[in-house]
Formats: sequence, structure tokens, C-alpha cells
Amino acid sequence: MRPRGDADAANLTVVPRQIEPAEATTQVHPIATPGDRGQVTLDFDAHGRLLGIEILTASSVLEESVIATAERP
Repeated sequence: MRPRGDADAANLTVVPRQIEPAEATTQVHPIATPGDRGQVTLDFDAHGRLLGIEILTASSVLEESVIATAERP
């Protein structure tokens, strides 16, 4: 997982490689988290395969220890 700079967001890549620019051709968003504490966006490729998950307001949704150990961009 990678936090996005100073933004309160995290990207979780579910493929075993870096996602190329413009590879995510379809996004499903926003998906509200329980309690409306954050939002989730799902990124899919042109074949409908899930590439990654973006979490907005990540500090409200993810454990602090997960964020602390995340790979930085």
C-alpha cells in the first residue's frame, strides 16, 4: 500500500506490478465506508480486472500501524 504524499489517501495495488498510467480504464466510485468515514474507489483495466483500490480519508479507515508501515511514493 502507498500513501499519496500529504493527502489523506492510500492506494492498494492488487496486481504484482506497478500500474501503468492510463491502464485503469474504469473506476467505480465513490463507495462510502461504514459510518461514512471515508471513500473507496476501485480501478479496473480494459478487461474488467481489478488493478487497485484507492482509499480517501485513509487515516479514518485504516489502522495507524498500517499507515505507518506503508510504502511511500
